[in-house]
Amino acid sequence: MSSGGRSVAIMAAGACVAMLSACGASSGETGGDEDFTTSLQFGTANPGGVYYPLGAEYSTIFEDTIEVDGLGVTAIETGASVENLAKIGRGEIQLGLAQNNTAMDAVEGAGEFDGAQIENAGFMGKLYPEALHIVTRESTGIESLAEAEGKRIAIGPPGSASQQAAKDVLGAYGLDDGDYTALEEGFDDAKTKLQDGNADIVMEIMGVPYAGLQELEATTGDVTFLPVGDAELQTMLDETSYEEYEIPAETYEFLDEPVATPSAFSCLFGSTTQVSEDLGYEITKSLYENADQLTLPQKEDITTETALDGRGELPLHPGAERYFEEAGILG
Repeated sequence: MSSGGRSVAIMAAGACVAMLSACGASSGETGGDEDFTTSLQFGTANPGGVYYPLGAEYSTIFEDTIEVDGLGVTAIETGASVENLAKIGRGEIQLGLAQNNTAMDAVEGAGEFDGAQIENAGFMGKLYPEALHIVTRESTGIESLAEAEGKRIAIGPPGSASQQAAKDVLGAYGLDDGDYTALEEGFDDAKTKLQDGNADIVMEIMGVPYAGLQELEATTGDVTFLPVGDAELQTMLDETSYEEYEIPAETYEFLDEPVATPSAFSCLFGSTTQVSEDLGYEITKSLYENADQLTLPQKEDITTETALDGRGELPLHPGAERYFEEAGILG
């Protein structure tokens, strides 16, 4: 594929259950007969996070390292985890990045996928941990999420795992929709609003470290983290599939002490009805054996040693299963 073919195509974000229903997945399980293809659409997220550049880089890596006739991989902008899994279910994309806990809801028909179970999204491996970053500016005077009622909070775009995590955390503090002004946008727009005084708090799940946060500090000079309280964090751990994560103090120049926050794992999923076992095998192989070609710092976490972390009961893509068996990490 030419360099133009590898460029990231722009698509509308915002998948949700209503969108699932509107596109023919309103009841029962989604998926269909096998219709294998080598022309792959790779769902990422909106610009500003890690998924967007990660998907673009991996699309190029797959094309350059996989010897399959007619292979083309195009990274596209989406609303992230929920939308990517929904699009795989509808046969609109063949690869997608999503968090493991969102995928658990998808295969179980729970949460955002209530009544719209996804049965053709095959787990192809864990990539790296993602932590919920909750930031404000010292100039807002906000010192805790306990003060979030009535504030303008950027909770991430519709259909994103960030928005679900933000709502879960705010819910643990007793805050429901309407108790605050929700700004539904990606981190790039959210950080601009925080910088300009048009947002009070930004909540976003992202890989650690995230360069955009350091850029925000360089611009404003007063970025500060809001940790999740012990009781509220325990509520999330008890009632959801998030795990506890500690952002180390040395991660960001402005961070003086570690910050406890919920986290999940970023994973790759492939359509079991549109990506053949052989191609799935080659994609999984390239995913891990060529991770060193990535320019993103998250590449250090992408290893076969942790490839099945957070998988739980998620079904493996047949090609990924074959690769993991050959690599000796799946009995």
